[in-house]
Amino acid sequence: MFKRSASFAVAGAAGAANLTAASAPSPLYPVYQRLWGFSSFTLTLIFAVYVIALLVALLTVGSLSDRVGRRPVAIGALLLLAIGMVLFATAEGTGGLLAARIVQGVAVGAATGTIAAMIMDSAPDPQRGSIVSSAVPPLGIAIGAVLAGALVEFAPFPRQLVFWIFAIVYLALAVLVWFVPERVHSERTPKESIWRSLAPSAGLPRAIRPIFFALVPSIAATWALAGLYLSLGSSVVGTVLDVRNHFVVGIALGAFFAAGIVGTVVSAALPSRAREWVGYGTLGVGVAATIVATLTASLPLYVAGSVVAGFGFGAAFRSAVTALGDAAPPEQRGQVFATMYIVSYTAFSVPALVAGLAVGAIGLQPTAVAYGVMEVLLILAASLAGVIRHRRSASTAPRVGAAAN
Repeated sequence: MFKRSASFAVAGAAGAANLTAASAPSPLYPVYQRLWGFSSFTLTLIFAVYVIALLVALLTVGSLSDRVGRRPVAIGALLLLAIGMVLFATAEGTGGLLAARIVQGVAVGAATGTIAAMIMDSAPDPQRGSIVSSAVPPLGIAIGAVLAGALVEFAPFPRQLVFWIFAIVYLALAVLVWFVPERVHSERTPKESIWRSLAPSAGLPRAIRPIFFALVPSIAATWALAGLYLSLGSSVVGTVLDVRNHFVVGIALGAFFAAGIVGTVVSAALPSRAREWVGYGTLGVGVAATIVATLTASLPLYVAGSVVAGFGFGAAFRSAVTALGDAAPPEQRGQVFATMYIVSYTAFSVPALVAGLAVGAIGLQPTAVAYGVMEVLLILAASLAGVIRHRRSASTAPRVGAAAN
């Protein structure tokens, strides 16, 4: 079995690799549309089935690792991800893409909460655990977008090679995860109870519900923006900004998520409250810049705005993960993070699905601008919720201290 440091590295690598699956197909969507001639509605459907499968997995097996252990759930999800990559590589039409996206969604949903909990379990300290668990989603998405864009533009077998590479990576990670020891040892759960736990459900320990609900606007603001980049981002860059090079499209998409990693790491040096406000501020400024860039068809301004917004994404999301990781009991972290990602992926998917349908009615540019305005409103709501939460904390603290005396 690996020592704690090696286990932490493997868990972090698995967390990043898990989310590469989300972004790898994005630079390929215009290629698929030209090759097979499907409509924008079909593209939206391909995105939708992935999200639906992911949410079903989060609702059913998202907290299963709290009962049977992190390792078996993570290994099963990584093997399923490898199967999804093979389905992508061998797809010959929209039916193949739909099947690949469903398998991929189930695998990502099963892995997301489990691997986040595994990272926190194996972390040398809670701070490093929250940094890595917050950084690996944007890291994985950035790698998937940039690598896929590069291979589509420059490598042979542009529609297949990236998926064969990721399939091998997932198989290798499944082997490595086998050597990660379990850190949480709970009482054995009867088989009937385990099967009953697979009924669709979401839950939170009562003690952390207030802080979780206060953080919902922040989680929604960050992940709704990520949904825009992964659903319509390649179309905005390619059509509105008139970029024809797939590698440049991948770079433009990856810039947002790469900046998210920087925001996650840099914000660790800030006090928790300052980290939250820096996150919201840079997120809002960056989104405003991308709105102007979309209206003026300015690629440099769009990339610059994406970088600023990505920094805010990382800082704000890390603030939420830290708060939840500190508050969650270790034996229920899988459930807490699964529930957090249910909210995340709902925010990630529902606005993007509506936007995908709106493109056919009002056009791509107006839809992207309207989405940006909605994002600014979400950021304002998250800021207001943060003010209320901190005021409540400040008003409760003296009472707790008085009671202790």
